[in-house]
Amino acid sequence: MKTYISLFVILFAFAGCAQTVEEEIVETEFEHDELVATVMAVGDSEVSGSVTFTEDENGVAIQGSFSGLEPGNHGFHIHKFGDCRADDGTSAGGHFNPAENQHGAPSDDVRHMGDLGNIEAGEDGEATVDYVDGTVSLQQILGRGIIIHAGEDDLTSQPTGAAGSRVACGVIGIAQK
Repeated sequence: MKTYISLFVILFAFAGCAQTVEEEIVETEFEHDELVATVMAVGDSEVSGSVTFTEDENGVAIQGSFSGLEPGNHGFHIHKFGDCRADDGTSAGGHFNPAENQHGAPSDDVRHMGDLGNIEAGEDGEATVDYVDGTVSLQQILGRGIIIHAGEDDLTSQPTGAAGSRVACGVIGIAQK
């Protein structure tokens, strides 16, 4: 009988030490209405510039200016990782595509979120971008990479538009107000 009582006391003591841990999930509102990326040259290119992503009533306004480009069209994409450490920019991974859609043009209803189309550089090597994108989400692109390619995105080839090598890379971060 003493054995049972001792066993009961020991079990009761261990039960008292056990704790129930409850996790509280707190959803917070995204508090940033503007993101920015400074792009820097990859490899031997001389490309530089910056782009902002600003909340707009119709989506996200994308505005940027770049220099050091070869004249012509250049693929312009949000990539999966905000990592520009590789000499060739490949550490940024592939296009950011959370819905696992086919590659397409910014005007397509179904496309990668990262498919921003092309920027066109003039004879002076400068290019600008200024449009509102209804697919891009500020919450989802924060911390992702932005890539400018050497060639034109044909907007149809899978999975990336055949835009060639990467000539500039940046990381999308929170803009200072």
